[in-house]
Amino acid sequence: MKCWGNMRRSDWVFPTAILSLYGFFANCRPAEPFLTPYLVGPKNISEEVVTNYLFPIWTYSYLSLLCPVFLLTDFLRYKPIIITQGLFLIINYTILCFAQSLTAMTYLQFNFAMVTSTEVGYFSYIYSVIPPERYQQATGYVRSAMLIGYTFGATLGQLLISLADTSYFHVNTITLGLMGVAFLISLGLPMPQHGMFFKNGTGVSANPLEEACEGKDLRKEAKGRCCAWGNFKHSGKQMWESLRESYSSIKMLQWCLWWSLATAGYGQVFNYVQLMWDHIEPSSTSSVYNGGVEAVCTLVGAAAAFSVGHLKVQWGVWGELSLGVFSAIGAGCVFLMGLTNNIWLCYTGYAIFKASYMFLITITMFQIAVNLSMECYALTFGINTFAALTLQTILTAIVVDNTVLGLGIETQFLVYGGYYSFISVIFLIQGVNTVCKRYRMSVATLARPNNDRPPQENLEECVTDLDNIKEDQ
Repeated sequence: MKCWGNMRRSDWVFPTAILSLYGFFANCRPAEPFLTPYLVGPKNISEEVVTNYLFPIWTYSYLSLLCPVFLLTDFLRYKPIIITQGLFLIINYTILCFAQSLTAMTYLQFNFAMVTSTEVGYFSYIYSVIPPERYQQATGYVRSAMLIGYTFGATLGQLLISLADTSYFHVNTITLGLMGVAFLISLGLPMPQHGMFFKNGTGVSANPLEEACEGKDLRKEAKGRCCAWGNFKHSGKQMWESLRESYSSIKMLQWCLWWSLATAGYGQVFNYVQLMWDHIEPSSTSSVYNGGVEAVCTLVGAAAAFSVGHLKVQWGVWGELSLGVFSAIGAGCVFLMGLTNNIWLCYTGYAIFKASYMFLITITMFQIAVNLSMECYALTFGINTFAALTLQTILTAIVVDNTVLGLGIETQFLVYGGYYSFISVIFLIQGVNTVCKRYRMSVATLARPNNDRPPQENLEECVTDLDNIKEDQ
């Protein structure tokens, strides 16, 4: 055990560095902010087909792939899933560069759904190869690398198009080269010894490296055990226990509810905002600043998310009200984007909307993570994402798909603004109710001397104070 502990302490830097490097290159996509101008321009696909036919295919495919990929990610121990993501990124930009038919663009949406569904492997890998005391540090590095890569890619794309007068085709070929680099880096990731739920044994997390330190070679013994029925049974039981722990608290359910509702709306706005920009100022007749806007929005959102760690707030009291207030701000921004004909107002609304979402989702993830074990958090992340994607699919099917309403892009954003308004009303009402309850309890407590209170009330007050201290920390 001592041998394994020393190896874990000395080796956590390497997998974190490799995964961070992969995250930088995999998200450094100069062509991504210009996907819509590329499709409606050089690819000669109409805005209506892109909006009401192509983009919905990605949503439906993502929903169908998310659950099986989530289970396979843990069963295959993360690395194969990350390599698969790198491979599909190469295929994605190969199609964009060299394919012309609508059929190829249709498959492109399914291919990109494979890319997004495998992101769970990227976010979960690090927790299977490093000790728990390094989780926070490693998570910061990995998420920062992903963010820096996206910002650098968007900025590079904008510079290539605005200053170097590079064609969309050549920007996509540059992106294809960067995806090739990401794929090669993914091959160098160390292979985790076990997943969070699917272990090498039946109920016990067998660790070959640990037992090798004791002079035992379990390679023959372990072969075939990972697929044993007992392992699946134990994994299913562990998932069920994690599920019960994750959703046993009303407060936890409220945070998860906002996560799912808000992420569904954010996904719709993020997916279709390029179409809104192209509608206000067509890329065929105007300068396009999508890359610069995405870079600025990401930095503003990152700053908002970073500020969460420096706020001393009792989120148990003010959390719901904060969700309601910032959701209302997001709703106003989405309405602005749908109603304005000024591209710079639309850009500004998007920047504020994205910053408010990243601010709140950071708070939400933190509140959920601090109250759960890593296994429970991973399962909760998957379930919340699946719920958000289900809601997003319903929105897509009703609002976007041309087989139902097939609304125009402006009307779509008005619907999304109304959707966010609904979210804000729910949490504003609940938040005001929570604050009022806490205020009445404080007034009643102050009005009664300590020696007049029953022992049970004193105990409950101490527990409440202890909870508040934990939240402040």
